[in-house]
Amino acid sequence: MTLEATVSIGWVNTVIAAAQRLSVDEGTLLTTAGIPEAAGTRERWPIDDITRLWHAAERCTGDPGFGLKVGAEFTPMSISGVGFALQSAATLREAIVMGQRFQRLISDGGRFQILAGHSATWLVYHPRQGKLAFSPHQIEAVLAAVVGFASWVTGTRMQPSRVQFSQPRLGPLAGYQAAFNCPVEFEQAFSGVLVDNAVLDQPLPQADPELAQVHERYTTARLTALSINSASVPEIRRWLMARLGPSLPRRAEAAEALGISERTLARRLQEQEQTFDALLDEVRREKALQAVADPSASLPKVAEALGFAEVSTFYRAFKRWTGLPPVRWRKAMLR
Repeated sequence: MTLEATVSIGWVNTVIAAAQRLSVDEGTLLTTAGIPEAAGTRERWPIDDITRLWHAAERCTGDPGFGLKVGAEFTPMSISGVGFALQSAATLREAIVMGQRFQRLISDGGRFQILAGHSATWLVYHPRQGKLAFSPHQIEAVLAAVVGFASWVTGTRMQPSRVQFSQPRLGPLAGYQAAFNCPVEFEQAFSGVLVDNAVLDQPLPQADPELAQVHERYTTARLTALSINSASVPEIRRWLMARLGPSLPRRAEAAEALGISERTLARRLQEQEQTFDALLDEVRREKALQAVADPSASLPKVAEALGFAEVSTFYRAFKRWTGLPPVRWRKAMLR
């Protein structure tokens, strides 16, 4: 995982391309979303930016079936290396398990859970949204993409036993029938696709064990690189800025969010000539200077907001940071 959920540019481009097919150009879409056009050069987008894009697509297209259309266009090319690795798997079930492993390369804005039964298996989607609530079209697109991808790799149109959503229906039932070709239910306990085990376990036409190993090694290397980049100093600083409060964020929490051990996190920071405690101190200093510069801010409340148990401890820290107690520093700033 990353401290902040992100999405690959491949998935972003799939959304933009679907809007363009509905006569909404990219510039209009990005402007409506409040996202600069230069964002198209980024390899990954923060989850809230892709959510803004989805909400903008809702408004610009006015199409209640937009999410289903995005999912229907999903192919292995949409996720490049990951798609090729899944396409070479022996069975659809093996491809899905592999997809769970490499999910982060596509998006860590959600995860899939496999609930195997005697005759059929549920593939359940658990969203991981940011500060903004997901567009319901995002959820519909994910499940439609599962079915579209399965149809692509099996060479035949996949027909799930059942599809269900935890959210209300967005458009006409005919649109869901066209996308899934099976019974679809709404406002259920979870969102997921139920697939017969016979479908999951049949050999894939493009299965190639040797090629699968090559793609898997390449994709594993990309995942490792992403994990290393996720423990970068700038990202951890952003996380600390967002989490800092009366209860101080702990290194163990950051390591857990990244899916690595505290020791590994410490080592990666050391490689960048930094430590978690030093970063936390920098962030507290930055927030303290901003707060104390406000003449209306109560210093005891500032101390509490920055996680200091005692005002006196805050005063000592502030003097260490600036060379002056907070009251004198504030007077000097207001001259």
